[in-house]
Amino acid sequence: MRTEPIADASGTPIPVARTLHWGRWLAAAVASAVVGWLVYLVVVNPRLDWGKVAEYLFNDRILDGVWVTVEISVLATVLGLVLGVVIAIMRLSHNPVLSWLATLYIWFFRGTPVLVQLIFWYNLAFLFPELVLKIPFTTIGLKWDTNQVMTGFTSAMLGLGLNLAAYFAETVRAGIQAVDHGQTEAAYALGMTPAKRMRVIVLPQALRIIIPPTGNEFISMLKTTSLVYVVAGHDLMTNASQIYKTNNLIMELLIVASLWYMLMTAVSTFLQGRLERRFGSEAVRLVRGGGLAARILPKAAA
Repeated sequence: MRTEPIADASGTPIPVARTLHWGRWLAAAVASAVVGWLVYLVVVNPRLDWGKVAEYLFNDRILDGVWVTVEISVLATVLGLVLGVVIAIMRLSHNPVLSWLATLYIWFFRGTPVLVQLIFWYNLAFLFPELVLKIPFTTIGLKWDTNQVMTGFTSAMLGLGLNLAAYFAETVRAGIQAVDHGQTEAAYALGMTPAKRMRVIVLPQALRIIIPPTGNEFISMLKTTSLVYVVAGHDLMTNASQIYKTNNLIMELLIVASLWYMLMTAVSTFLQGRLERRFGSEAVRLVRGGGLAARILPKAAA
């Protein structure tokens, strides 16, 4: 904020002595020195070949791994979000059985490590050598070899998606419960069924609360996919590890993977900001060109 200079009674400006914050300058100098020293150790280190970093940055296997990482992240997030909405509705249901099952699901998948879940799904053939889908008490159905179905990609998508659904369920539940109870009463007064009330009234308004943590979970998912290397899912970390196991360029390939993870995170953060702005202040108007009443009352009148 711009301020007028201080003047004496004759109008002559009075010089203002600035306070020197020596502690700030000292802290900044120490922090800059430490960061500069760390950068120097990494950049100038003769054991680190930056030429190899540039060479493998756009390697075909690395780019394939980046694409698989994005695929797994998107599919797992979609699966987790859809299933999370269902589990959240079950959790809030007046049916004690559905509510108990949803609570049990959330407790189990939040209580077990993601790495354990990935390994479990990848080795599902030890429990079920074949996956069978048939009409009960008949021989009509389909049968698949579990090892062919539970590939590294499928195991990664299923393991990450089911785990993420437990966290999304709590996020969606919080968003649903944050919607004013008067909205529910108004929907019941208009004769809406519980399903229609949830779909038309509650969920659109809950998006304002659901969207920000959903973006955060997707960004976290991008980095969590690095665990997929234990099931050979052909993601970025898997391909990078397979390359450095053959040429022993461990640090160079880890830097390559880190650069791509940071780029994907930056793009996701930008898109998350756009979504938050879209569903933030404008989300109050649930339909373009009209508010909540414009969405409900014409249908009720009809």
